Order: sequence, then C-alpha cells, then structure tokens
Amino acid sequence: MAIRILLTRHGETEWNRTHRFQGRLGVPLNEKGRGQAASLALSLKYERLAAIYSSPLERAMETALIIAAYHPSVPIYEEEGLLEMDLGKFDGMEAKSWVKEYPEFLEEWQKNPSGVRMPGGENLQEVQERALQAIDRISQPHPPETSILLSSHNFVNLTILCHAKKIPLARFREIPQQTGALNILFKEGRDMWVQVLNDRSHIQD
Repeated sequence: MAIRILLTRHGETEWNRTHRFQGRLGVPLNEKGRGQAASLALSLKYERLAAIYSSPLERAMETALIIAAYHPSVPIYEEEGLLEMDLGKFDGMEAKSWVKEYPEFLEEWQKNPSGVRMPGGENLQEVQERALQAIDRISQPHPPETSILLSSHNFVNLTILCHAKKIPLARFREIPQQTGALNILFKEGRDMWVQVLNDRSHIQD
C-alpha cells in the first residue's frame, strides 16, 4: 500500500561538464543534457503518473517538462523543497579554484560532511529535512499504489536516498547519482525504501 516515487536527477548542464558549482543558480541543460532528459522521458513514457513535482531551478524544470510531454494530462508543480543545496558563497565557483582557495574547508568537508555548513548557505542536514518534509507534504493527497515523479538535484537526491537506505549523511559519497538518473523509491507512512538506484540504462553516453 505504498506510494511509488520516481526520483530523477536533471540532465547535464555545461557547468556539470566543466565542474563548476551550480547550487541555486539558474543554469539550463546543454545539448547532451537535453538528450539525457529525452531518453529518460522515453523510458517513462508508459508510466501512469499522478503528478510531477520539480525544483523551480531551470535545469530541473526543463527536465520535468521534457518528461511531461509524454504525460499531457498530468499536473506539474514547482516544489521549493526540492531546490538544490544552497552553496552560499561557493555558488558559481569552479571546483579547481575552490580546492585551491579553501583547503581548510575542503578538509573539514571530507572529514565531517554532515556537519559542515556552506558559508552563507546550508548544511546537508537542513537539505535532508526540507526535502523529506516536501515529500511528506506532496505525497499526502495521493492514494497508495500511485506513482509520482520528482525532478531534482544531486545533493537533494543524495540526502533523500541516505534516508531511504537508512545510512547516515556522512556516508553520502557511497551513493552514485549521475545526471539523467532514475531512482525508484516506495513510501509507506514514515518508512521509505529504495528499489532502483541511479538507473541510467536508458542513456547512451
């Protein structure tokens, strides 16, 4: 009697390709990312979706709209609880510059990722709390055995998957989450579990 959740990560952007932090910035899909989203959409063509929920950020909403093209009667909603982690002052930085300029922060992030707050932004615990609250809220109107789709981001998905797999946030790096990936989760009451993790069989890179 569980609700089925199709949790997707948006397709690739140019900033993904060049290893630049996107955070809350509006970055569109690149050509490869649109292809990834189209392949994901095709693989979900025959899913019976009750609703689609997307982060308002451009890359996630663009992915959701490509999927929604096969489901014209399914409502699509913006959900701020699915916004990517607020990286604060690190938004827009290239990863290689970040490593050089903030070696002490990098060391702490590697040692204690669940307790580190991005300067002017969030920590993983806060991301997980708001994402799980959003899932609780948006799943309530839907009866058991229905499917809903969520279009979101790397850190958001990782914190949700940590909860569903019942592992601490400090171990988030153990979970793969590539662009254009599909995860399938089930939610029954407060319990959540993972059936499919980081599926990209639909993508031909």
